[in-house]
Amino acid sequence: MNEIKIKYSKDALKFLSKLDKKSVGRIRESIEGLTHKPPEGDIKTMQGYTDGRKRLRVGSWRVIYRHDNEGTVEIIFIIDIGNRGDIYK
Repeated sequence: MNEIKIKYSKDALKFLSKLDKKSVGRIRESIEGLTHKPPEGDIKTMQGYTDGRKRLRVGSWRVIYRHDNEGTVEIIFIIDIGNRGDIYK
């Protein structure tokens, strides 16, 4: 089985640093669900992007991510995390 790594962008880490521990835990737990086969969670492919980005719904937050492959390592790159109203701007 391929190894799966999760990488976060600076924007995503910045957003997490502003949240309370409970919320961060919920978001990180949902992101962990992406490493399962098949990925778990409310996931939709985003329209208008050619890099295959998807969004994961965690309550009122959205996690924007994409899958990358580096050899045998599958990478889930977390592009951004934000509130439902702000994330798509």
